[in-house]
Amino acid sequence: MAELSATKRAPTMVYRLAILVAVAIATRLITLGNPILYTDEEFYFAAGRAMIDGALPFVDIWDRKPIGVFLLYAVPGALPFAAGIWLYQAMALACAAATAVIVARLADVAGWTRGGTLAGIAYLVWITIAGGQGGQAPVFYNLAMALAVWLIVDRRGAMFWRGAVAMLLVGLAIQIKYTVALEGMYLGLWLMLDDWRRTRETPVPKIGVRKIGAVLGRGAVLAGLAVLPTIVAVAVYAHLGALAAFTFANFESIFGRKADPIAAELANLAKAAVILFPLLAMAAAGLATAKSPTAPAERIAGSRIFLTGWLLAALLAFALLPPWTDHYTLPVMLPASVIAAGLLARPRGRVVGIVLILIAAVAGQASLVIDRQRRGTPAQFAALVRAVDRGPGCLYVYSSSSMVYPATGRCAVSRYVFPSHLTRTRETGAIGVDQGAELARVFARAPEIVVMGPAYDGERPDIRAAAVARLARDYRLAAQVPLGRKRVAVYRRRTPSTPGYRLRFD
Repeated sequence: MAELSATKRAPTMVYRLAILVAVAIATRLITLGNPILYTDEEFYFAAGRAMIDGALPFVDIWDRKPIGVFLLYAVPGALPFAAGIWLYQAMALACAAATAVIVARLADVAGWTRGGTLAGIAYLVWITIAGGQGGQAPVFYNLAMALAVWLIVDRRGAMFWRGAVAMLLVGLAIQIKYTVALEGMYLGLWLMLDDWRRTRETPVPKIGVRKIGAVLGRGAVLAGLAVLPTIVAVAVYAHLGALAAFTFANFESIFGRKADPIAAELANLAKAAVILFPLLAMAAAGLATAKSPTAPAERIAGSRIFLTGWLLAALLAFALLPPWTDHYTLPVMLPASVIAAGLLARPRGRVVGIVLILIAAVAGQASLVIDRQRRGTPAQFAALVRAVDRGPGCLYVYSSSSMVYPATGRCAVSRYVFPSHLTRTRETGAIGVDQGAELARVFARAPEIVVMGPAYDGERPDIRAAAVARLARDYRLAAQVPLGRKRVAVYRRRTPSTPGYRLRFD
């Protein structure tokens, strides 16, 4: 009988996988091969390529993201530029599709099997609205968190090893982005409370100090596994003599960053709310209306309570992290999609849900088209690369895409490769150096080429004025290239340049 049941389920699993992979490809098809999808992942790729050339993150190339995201991008960074772009986007696509499959599986565990596949589709559709069409960090760590949650909710009995693996996955996710730590704390506390409940239910007259100590000991092991990847990263940097650089970039610099203007933050929050509201409404309706005739009620109820708490933890993490840009919503979409399966499993809810998913799909694809027009096309980026050329001199991208570094192979003249670190007002006093002094050092190293886009909101006018003055004195305008809705200027030094910074991208 068990074999017959497994045989019946197999085609369903295959069909579900095929559908979700097809949707993952369809929702990202317009972006595949485009090297300028989002400023964050453009920098991640540049950093990954620099690591292959020997650069050490936080020392030779600076950012405040954890080491895990750069290690991920070092894999495609080892390939020739075009192949590397395709590989990182294929990696992101595979992670998104795998996450959607786990979303569907979590819906099964919660008793919402009929809505599981649609819930996975909802996840794939919604992330394209909020910058998840490429390789943003949550696209990768959402997979680790989904696996961790599945290991917890799909446990049979008190299998400690599943909780242990789940917390190790949380630790790996933390080393892709630290903001997932709050969700990880929730998972760990749930595991400890579940352990305590099981201990109390054992047929022993008294719990006793030894039993309590065992629960606390297992909890300490779980917490240790969650912080283990971070401890390893700290230990490696300590061994390399770069612990101070690591701790400043990873933990101290974030507290020095200034807030954006309140109007800009509220605008971001309003946009995020518009994106999330339909999916959260589906999740709320799913909890309110869904029934579960296919599994033991106690297990189903526990799974749904756990998933609801996970969603609340993700919402709290989002609320605590201004400036609330759109891709900050990606972690919230994961538990919300799972719980939305409750609505999608019911006949009437299924109709409403399909309509909302179709609207979201259209909105997502429209946003990708608009982004392509706003940020630039692959052909326009290729024209910019040709204008910069693969000459012997170094490059400084004052503003525009950091992808120009790996695309041209030119060396950098500063470890601050992410352009806005030196030019944005909110980074004043938060990057470990004075922005104006570092800009002076950049021009003292005499880069052969300087790339500058138009002024942007949040830019320091004094920094731009200083850069424009140096360009007027020592450089000539070599080209102006359209890139999306703006024109990017390429300046070439009037006299031969001097050797630049040791960071290379060839």
